[in-house]
Amino acid sequence: MDQKKLGIGFIGAGEISILHGRAIRQIPGAYLVGLWNRTEPTARKRGKEEGCKVYKTPEELVSDDEIEAVFVCTNLETHLRFTRLALEAGKHVLVEKPICSSVAEVEEMKAVAEQSGRICVPGHNMIHEASLQRARRLIANGEIGPVVSCYVMYNIYHGDERAATLPGVVRHLLTHPLYTMMYLVGRPKRVAAFKANRNHSRQPEKEDLAMVLLELQNGGIAHLCVSFAADDLSPSPWTYTIKVIGTAGTTHYTYQDWVEVKQGISHSHTYTAYQDTITNEDRAFVDLCITGQGKPLSDLDDALWAQKATEAVEKSIAKRVVVDIG
Repeated sequence: MDQKKLGIGFIGAGEISILHGRAIRQIPGAYLVGLWNRTEPTARKRGKEEGCKVYKTPEELVSDDEIEAVFVCTNLETHLRFTRLALEAGKHVLVEKPICSSVAEVEEMKAVAEQSGRICVPGHNMIHEASLQRARRLIANGEIGPVVSCYVMYNIYHGDERAATLPGVVRHLLTHPLYTMMYLVGRPKRVAAFKANRNHSRQPEKEDLAMVLLELQNGGIAHLCVSFAADDLSPSPWTYTIKVIGTAGTTHYTYQDWVEVKQGISHSHTYTAYQDTITNEDRAFVDLCITGQGKPLSDLDDALWAQKATEAVEKSIAKRVVVDIG
């Protein structure tokens, strides 16, 4: 096999695998060998769409020598199991976010990855947007001065049917703004948070809105919002918006710069930049696997801190207190 072309396998063939499939077709250095999915009809359908092999078991997939890297795209609770399976079979792994259910699981995944000697990275795709990489350089070089505040806002309505397939927004969405915030302005040290259900009365046990305040280690303050409750219909909507304000300047990024008026997989519109973040992330992972050089933009230590912060948010909400993160 051409060593400069990476054979990839998908464990899990749901919605996110569609985006990864599109991405891999755009990467000359990679191709999709095959996939496995828990439900066989979905596996057959996706295998036909991708023109790839369909495996009967995940063990069969990781045993295929043609596959050198595995994308773990299953439900959150199974990520550690399948990541371990792939790493111990000698495969590199990209594991979708949130990568684990607990801090202990992330720590275990990190230990397995280190023992295997294989590459294992979290699917922290948002930071693979070129605008955010430019923003990080500006911030790191001091061009906007000391950071005053960081905002990461997500407001995209999900109907009851779609929301029923997902956990609440704290577990499903908060990881995006957390790792993005850390990439731009550093790690947090304290958190206070609130949650609510404002527009999904058929699922009152699940929050469709959460707002989080974090004190940063650099002294600034971050405000994160994740919401399925409603779209922002204002002229400059906070659909997915990031803003960092410093004493000498500001950086800003939004999905709204690239919008296609057609249905997305989960959204009412297609936000072009989202697919690009997946494609860029996959390209960086493929290059890392092939060359063995460089570092990922986000690693398992970042995933560990995102999980610590998530659990601190849950504690803050449950106990109505400010919680230290560490």
